[in-house]
Amino acid sequence: MLKYLLFSCAIYYLYYVRDISAQQADLPVSQPCLGCICEAISGCNVTRGCVGDICGPFSITWGYWADGGKPTSKQQSPEEPTAYGNCANDPYCGAIAVQGYMQKFQQDCTGDGNIDCDDFAAIHALGGYGCRGTLPDFYAKRYQQCKQIVGNLHG
Repeated sequence: MLKYLLFSCAIYYLYYVRDISAQQADLPVSQPCLGCICEAISGCNVTRGCVGDICGPFSITWGYWADGGKPTSKQQSPEEPTAYGNCANDPYCGAIAVQGYMQKFQQDCTGDGNIDCDDFAAIHALGGYGCRGTLPDFYAKRYQQCKQIVGNLHG
């Protein structure tokens, strides 16, 4: 959980201290929710790099990154061969990819009439077209533990 707290502080810094644009300020997933998704999917391991086709602390695939709008870090062109890996391995850029993906696929996966962090967690793990399925046990357990520590997660 210490990793989650450090990651949340870093994301807070990157969002608010870096003076982001109004467009980015109105993103669907809250900072605590992003932190719990990161914690659930990889233990928020910011040093993992790429393992097969999955990269970074959010465990993003190339397709996920593309659906998320192909954000880039370091003003890199999204068409450069290293753009996906560089973004996915950068916590800030990876978070922007997650936001873009959620903007595209946000829906009520749990059937409770609300779109909240539980839905975003399901979309992240199961994809935009499969989010009504069953979460992998390890992911569901880590997500619920984080949610209990952080409190009620709305978005």
